[in-house]
Amino acid sequence: MQVSLTMNITADLQSLFTWNTKQLFIFVAAEYETPQNSLNQMSLWDAIIPSKEHAKFWIQTKNKYRFVDQGSNLRGKEFNLTLHWHVMPKTGKMFADKLVLSGFRLPEEHRRG
Repeated sequence: MQVSLTMNITADLQSLFTWNTKQLFIFVAAEYETPQNSLNQMSLWDAIIPSKEHAKFWIQTKNKYRFVDQGSNLRGKEFNLTLHWHVMPKTGKMFADKLVLSGFRLPEEHRRG
């Protein structure tokens, strides 16, 4: 099963830029549970934000990377979309955080498109 999503992503990450911020690495991951693993993550989209001026944005995009399952583990599966960001400093330790959006469910049946 392969899932195709269209995402509207709106974010204002300007407050993460300080004198010491080189850039931000951001990505959206689908996260879900299976009997074998309490956390499964698949990166669906990513970007590098090079400056504060680019850190407030709205985009509509399809998943850049495949959201695929080798079996039928995704059918009817509840999942979260999580926006992760990593603040890459000019000097010092990298900082990471995330925002979880829950309540998504994949259909039981798949359709060919």
